[in-house]
Amino acid sequence: MDYVKPHDVVKDMVSTGALKLDVPASHLVIRGALAGAYLGIATSMAVTAAVETGSWLVGSLLFPIGLCIAILLKTEIITGSFALLPCATAAGKENACVSRVLINWGWVFMGNLLGSVLYAAMLAIVLTTAGDAGLSATGTKLIAIAEAKTNYYASHGSAGMLTVFTKAVLCNWMVSLAVVFAFATTSLSGKILAIWGPTLLFFSQGFEHAVVNMFVIPVGMLLGAHVTAADWWIWNQIPVTLGNLVGGMVFTGLAIYFTHRAPVAASAAPVPAEAATVSEHGRGYSPSF
Repeated sequence: MDYVKPHDVVKDMVSTGALKLDVPASHLVIRGALAGAYLGIATSMAVTAAVETGSWLVGSLLFPIGLCIAILLKTEIITGSFALLPCATAAGKENACVSRVLINWGWVFMGNLLGSVLYAAMLAIVLTTAGDAGLSATGTKLIAIAEAKTNYYASHGSAGMLTVFTKAVLCNWMVSLAVVFAFATTSLSGKILAIWGPTLLFFSQGFEHAVVNMFVIPVGMLLGAHVTAADWWIWNQIPVTLGNLVGGMVFTGLAIYFTHRAPVAASAAPVPAEAATVSEHGRGYSPSF
């Protein structure tokens, strides 16, 4: 019986968002780097599994372990922060002014980028035997993914830009839902299951995740993908980050917050005796939460 009801989930969303805003910048970067590396490792494992089995679904079933580790070890993932921090602001937390939220996001984004690129560089060494051997099938697949995540969208112009943005919105609708859904249970096994489901939904459909792409595009570039730094940022990283922001903040964080938050406290003025009598006899309406 470890189920946590939605209105209590919202309390956890708000308190967690407020706590994240008090984390020092140095720790945001360290935790962000760890999260970026964890997601990079999970991505490379998922791609390897997909190549070995010939099924992308197999890799998708394995990928969520990376997000489970990142969330349960309380590291910092920018896509989760996109959902939680605006809830603290909406709830009127004193430390949740817009400027502090933006600064927090900046440090976490930097940490995610550092960890993801570091793992990308290390994996490129492994996959090429430090440049002394040819590419494995996994390396070839990573190159194809990097090019598909940039050049494909560029080839379609504005339609490609709209598509990559929309796929990013859909992605973080699911990923941030995994972060929030983990609050709906108090057990470790329950949290893992809660994270696993929404994460599988995003990864299996090829939606666009900012932190995953901080790994998969750089590693593809290091392995020889025909992708420039400008291609990476213009046709993927920037629109994906913005789409993830919309998906996490609007479709998960604020949507759940506004529909399940505690009702506004009633006036402290004494209730007239007549009104109290009506309520006692069930003729008055009093919402229950």
